[in-house]
Amino acid sequence: MVLGAGLDTFAYRNPYPVSRLRVFEVDHPATQAWKRARLREAGIAIPESLTFAAIDFESQTLAGGLREAGFRTDEPAFVSMLGVIVYLTRNATMSTLKFVASLPSGTEIVFDYAIAPSVLIESDRRVHDDTTRVVAAPGEPWLSYFAPPSLAADLRVVGFTSVVDLGPDEI
Repeated sequence: MVLGAGLDTFAYRNPYPVSRLRVFEVDHPATQAWKRARLREAGIAIPESLTFAAIDFESQTLAGGLREAGFRTDEPAFVSMLGVIVYLTRNATMSTLKFVASLPSGTEIVFDYAIAPSVLIESDRRVHDDTTRVVAAPGEPWLSYFAPPSLAADLRVVGFTSVVDLGPDEI
């Protein structure tokens, strides 16, 4: 499952048949419509193993949107949520993560997040300020920040049993 799929291309490169791996691309309805139009214009076929799930994380639940798209919650899943959390409110983020934690044993998620500017060193805070100014200008402000120790505790509260947090150097 690719949350905030945007222009992600994994589903179009997926080497496995639908019987072995289904890919669910989850994104805001407007973004998903834009992507599907670009795919049509480029003559790129939608793979049989791909299912689109149009979800606005701020006003819909991931559970509800996936249920409508035919996602099976009785099987483990791998979830990618890269470049998404900064654009969601804390409530939408934690609701989404809680749903992922409720999936069967063997489910894993990889996601990135922004560290609160107040705990960054000055040079990193300048990079943060420059970056957020650029993305906010066209209407994509960063909404959520987390402190690593607090986030790890919050993840355990919503149901995660194992949390590995890699820092920038490790990534």
